[in-house]
Amino acid sequence: MPVANAGADVLIVGGGPVGLTARALMERWGVRALLVEKHRKLSPFPRSRLVNVRSMEIFRQLGLADKITADAFAPEYGRVRFRDTLRDRDFATAAMVGVDAPVPESPAIGVVTSQDRLEPTLLAAADAHLRFGVELVDLVEEAESVVALLVDHRRGEKVRVRARYVIAADGASSTVRQRLGIDTTGPGAIGDFTTVVFDADLDRWCTRRPAGVYFTAHGTFLPLYPGGGWAWFVPTPEDAARADWPGLVSRAIGASSEVQADVLRVQHWVMNGFVAERFRHGRILLAGDAAHAVPIIGGLGMNAGIADVHNLCWKLAGVLQGWAEPSLLETYETERQPVAQQTLHQAVANTQLLLQVQNRRREQLRTGEAAPAQVELPWSEQYFAQLGLVLGVTYHSAAVLTDGSTPPEPSDPGTDYVPTAEPGRRVPHLWLTRDRSTLDTLGEWFTLLTPDPTHWEQQTAAPWPLHIEALPIEHTDLCGLRPHGALLVRPDGHIGARWRDRPPSDATLHHALTAITRSTAPR
Repeated sequence: MPVANAGADVLIVGGGPVGLTARALMERWGVRALLVEKHRKLSPFPRSRLVNVRSMEIFRQLGLADKITADAFAPEYGRVRFRDTLRDRDFATAAMVGVDAPVPESPAIGVVTSQDRLEPTLLAAADAHLRFGVELVDLVEEAESVVALLVDHRRGEKVRVRARYVIAADGASSTVRQRLGIDTTGPGAIGDFTTVVFDADLDRWCTRRPAGVYFTAHGTFLPLYPGGGWAWFVPTPEDAARADWPGLVSRAIGASSEVQADVLRVQHWVMNGFVAERFRHGRILLAGDAAHAVPIIGGLGMNAGIADVHNLCWKLAGVLQGWAEPSLLETYETERQPVAQQTLHQAVANTQLLLQVQNRRREQLRTGEAAPAQVELPWSEQYFAQLGLVLGVTYHSAAVLTDGSTPPEPSDPGTDYVPTAEPGRRVPHLWLTRDRSTLDTLGEWFTLLTPDPTHWEQQTAAPWPLHIEALPIEHTDLCGLRPHGALLVRPDGHIGARWRDRPPSDATLHHALTAITRSTAPR
């Protein structure tokens, strides 16, 4: 088999939502990237269902939020419902806060949409080179680069790619992670599941009570697209190869004689739960499910991966463009691995509580015990939002300059979010004008938010990309600022430094940017 040679600044392995988002971010930063995906086309399966409010903030920054929202379900689908069978009445329901309606803490709103609707939008968001049907089979790290050996199954050739860095977003069974010998911690394989994609007319039971997810005693139903289509997933039966999938789906609907399920596709998969022991191996960095796989209940996995590359790509750009030192990349694992561990813990808790409800109801049905018409769920209405985990992440690393302050502690750090401007936190959403948020000031640069732009414009910021934005005086108290103070916000929206009042010296900003990026200041 002939061997061809190619090159890129960043090689992205994996063409799911995380890899495609990384490709779009790298292009925005002007970094030459190549994405390879072993499958010959985008996945036809719905897979991930929820794009949470933080991911929508990132997509808003990329100019994609309107398109994603247009292809998604209406906000009233931001709810989960519990039923005995799909045709029965709800015995419990809960809102997905931040999806069913806007929240004041964000300019964006999450959406219920299928991954196979999201991926084409992400694919169209960049022109960077992408090759489907190309599989990574080996990689070798050298002093100044990584050499990856790829097999192009379409062309029948091997390709040797030399890249400065590699982002491994190649899923829970990551070839890259396995080749590097990186172990994982956590429960591992939680169970075998099957997703059945089918068509059926279920409007009579669902149109008046819409939901993004219907949990039943006989499996979980998911509406796929606003125009129609359904998925049903259950633990994989013992004799899956001989299963009567149309019959099983119809019985789970509870209307086997009334509804004919037209099965289109069947996919068997493993629900995993783990966090990689390392997110970085020299010039190779793991992201998404390659770094952490979490149970799907609560819709946390894909969104955590999108946050991974939002954290990583600006750092890679800084190193490649010379305004950051390679040591900045050490902060990627330092910042994101604790978030992955917390996310896994939350997702496992979600799954356990869900099973608690389903198993109790299933036992009532099996024994003929009178089941109440309504069941109190073992969580609050906010449980499926997890705004604290989504918006309240705090980074602690060398890329955050602390100011000695202590952020307020929410009553439940998983579900509750308290906006605050302590270093390490996501910058609070505050309206600068009627339709422009503090989050809309972010881009391929650092942002300085201050009520006194004139004073701070005298500071030297070269060679770092920096925009200075006026912060209305009415927002200074929430941000902990006096009239001449400032927030230095990193490109990923997290606060890198805060000065409560005027800068101590003319070199204050220069020193802070040097410390955050570990860059070599120009002479």
